Amino acid sequence: MQPLRQTFLRYNAQTSDTPLLLEFSRAEGVFLYDSQGKQYLDLISGIGVSNVGHGHPRVVAAVREQAGRFMHLMVYGEFVQAPQVRYAEKLAGLLPEKLSCVYFTNSGAESVEGALKLAKRSTGRNEIIACRNSYHGSTQGALSVMGNEEYKQAYRPLLPGIQFIRFNRHKDLSLIRPETACVILETIQGEAGIRVPEKEYLKALRARCHETGTLLILDEIQTGMGRTGSLFAFEQYGIEPDILLTAKALGGGMPLGAFIASPAIMQHLSYDPPLGHITTFGGHPVCCAAGLAALEVLLEEDLAAKANEKGGLFRKLLQHPAIREFRGAGLLMALEFESFEQNKAVIDRCIEKGVITDWFLHDSRSMRLAPPLTIREEQIRDACSVILESIEEVIN
Repeated sequence: MQPLRQTFLRYNAQTSDTPLLLEFSRAEGVFLYDSQGKQYLDLISGIGVSNVGHGHPRVVAAVREQAGRFMHLMVYGEFVQAPQVRYAEKLAGLLPEKLSCVYFTNSGAESVEGALKLAKRSTGRNEIIACRNSYHGSTQGALSVMGNEEYKQAYRPLLPGIQFIRFNRHKDLSLIRPETACVILETIQGEAGIRVPEKEYLKALRARCHETGTLLILDEIQTGMGRTGSLFAFEQYGIEPDILLTAKALGGGMPLGAFIASPAIMQHLSYDPPLGHITTFGGHPVCCAAGLAALEVLLEEDLAAKANEKGGLFRKLLQHPAIREFRGAGLLMALEFESFEQNKAVIDRCIEKGVITDWFLHDSRSMRLAPPLTIREEQIRDACSVILESIEEVIN
């Protein structure tokens, strides 16, 4: 039998010509363990997925219990399935009143697709505005609203009628017109390297959308579920979206996404034509059971509130002349270096030392830090020590 890495390269589709080829056999809490038993501290959470850590006992128990009851029964929306109902009810109870109708999907990109369709259907308009350097997924509709031409040029033609504005630029808001169906943006830009908006910018954006009858879609796929210091980042800015997108940590480690709106908006997908948006596996009962268990852990342990304190400790400890800027919100952070080459060298050295970090799709000079929200103070100190040691070894 071939070594697993060779088999991986032969039979699994590759997303780059330089995969990391780390072979992991198990994960627990904030740690991953490779096939040789080496321990790695996870500082990226599977890109914002494992907010309550890997293999949390409550989540694992929920998966086992629900798998023993039933798994897939029917395409989403036809049968009454308790895990979906209970999770939707729990989410609605934590959100503004108008965000009370949940459409579960398989992933963040599918949530984007559903939201864009919903905005066009409910407004009768077809112009969509997105932000430069945005990231919303890789399917054709989501790719159409990505604000980086490098990743789009090989796949054109994409959706027509897409306009782009600059994130955090007030004067660009005049481009939002009565003909605009929706504005879609990340509350905090993730793949751009953690770009935090001004509070007044988001308030002005909300006001302009209201003035023009344009729906505001906030993409909280990466920032949601406690990552930035509140359940969703928009809560910190005094605004409410018309449609909210979530995924990644929503399933507690299982594949799950959702777009959430008011019943009045959401009902447009149910007629003319009926089944206006359908999914076979969206809201899978095992995924919903896992997600609900993870959310209950998040709330009971107050992990969102603790994210700010823990993020502050990272900021305090990560002081070095080679770090040009530290940007962050809660436990979603970026360290900017001089170049991609320097950043990548530091990342590689960290991995060698047993600390997993990464870079950003639209900001390759910056290092991604987004550990499980369950990370403890001593683990943060250990991680920062390794990062600083790695920087010293790279630049000297």
